[in-house]
Amino acid sequence: MAFEKIIVLDDELFIRKSLEEQLRKKKYTVATASTIEQARKYLSKDNFDLIFVDVRLPDGDGRELLEELSQVPDSPMVVIMTGFGTIESAVECMRKGAFDYLIKPFSLDAIEVILDKAENYNRLIRVNQFYNKELQSDSTIIGESKAMVRLKEMVKKVAATEATVLITGENGTGKELVAQDLYRLSSRDKQPFIKVNCAAISETLMESEFFGHEKGAFTGASQRREGRFELANQGTILLDEISEISLHLQAKLLRVLQEREFERVGGNQTIHVDVRVIATTNRNLLEQVKHDRFREDLYYRLNVFPIEVPPLRDRGDDVLLLADEFLGKFSQKHNLTIPGYTKEALSVLRAHTWPGNVRELQNTIERAVILSENNKPVQANSLGLTLQVGQSKAPIFSEMPEEVSATGQQLPLKEMEREYIASILKSTDNNVTQAAEILDLSAKELRAKLKSYGLANEKVVASS
Repeated sequence: MAFEKIIVLDDELFIRKSLEEQLRKKKYTVATASTIEQARKYLSKDNFDLIFVDVRLPDGDGRELLEELSQVPDSPMVVIMTGFGTIESAVECMRKGAFDYLIKPFSLDAIEVILDKAENYNRLIRVNQFYNKELQSDSTIIGESKAMVRLKEMVKKVAATEATVLITGENGTGKELVAQDLYRLSSRDKQPFIKVNCAAISETLMESEFFGHEKGAFTGASQRREGRFELANQGTILLDEISEISLHLQAKLLRVLQEREFERVGGNQTIHVDVRVIATTNRNLLEQVKHDRFREDLYYRLNVFPIEVPPLRDRGDDVLLLADEFLGKFSQKHNLTIPGYTKEALSVLRAHTWPGNVRELQNTIERAVILSENNKPVQANSLGLTLQVGQSKAPIFSEMPEEVSATGQQLPLKEMEREYIASILKSTDNNVTQAAEILDLSAKELRAKLKSYGLANEKVVASS
């Protein structure tokens, strides 16, 4: 995420020309100004990353411009220049928001040092806006079944490489956690890990999210913005729910994977990145290819190293390991002491088929913790798993819709579906993405159903 545009504001022609020449050799776009007013005009028309500002200027004090810029979001970083420097004035400028301070005469090496510091600082600030702060130091993959042991071995082997990885599996199996371990065990673990939930971003904004945009590229683009690929430079990008992006954007994504380059929306400068790509999907991409919903060339570019995450029903007693993990987590979250599960509760946990996989189990345990008495183990009826093996398609709780429990009459199919969707949405705290995964729908399909059933006005969130 290198700087691109720099202003040099100084009334001395020699300094302006010397700095301009040095900066242009480093491939920066440079604008020079001899007055504060001229610099303001540049700033009003375009985005700049850095501005060198002299203190004594024909139309005022450069520190006035520093104070102005410190009040403006996304303003360029400021380096103050002066031939009359003192420690007191340097401290004052830094307090007012200057990034650094130069005493004239200065060497070309001093400029190089400042540029390196400024670029590294800018990159840190930009990346932190999207950085995943929930990564833990230890492995997040829990399980001792044969299927999970094989999975962990595969993750460990491919993590050490630069291979693109496609993670597949049913909704709620933990594909994102596998991606986190791939990042954590890689040589890029000290670099950014940027996540993009492709199902939660509208098609019109997706290209800008991926590649960024220039100022004025579209209505509302008041500032230049770096995209997720640019923020992930030198690190890893996770494209979650990759099957949800449009064919138009798939073509542009293919170019990034092949050439590691792109242009921002509304821009013409080619940006080169070094990014490792991890993608996830709950869909059969080959079937999507057959139905012309996914590009075949992009599929093979992504599917360099496929990893399939097994469903919870194929993981044996991993269900109990996970249940214990969630019990501890949610007991602490809700300030309760729950010492475990009764034998009946453990039997119910083993017997359930978990069509919603780990996410269903997590939601079930949190609800059970809330319903349980403090200092007593979780009872079977607190789990809300009342159906027999093979009958459940998603979490079914003991409470039925009032229309059914009060009258005992069967509802029309559409009304049953509406109540069913409403109950799933409620069980996920109105999280559309989680509910869609449990229902085996895409987020777009679920939103359409919510609208058709008059549930679209519910207070919902896009993702977990």
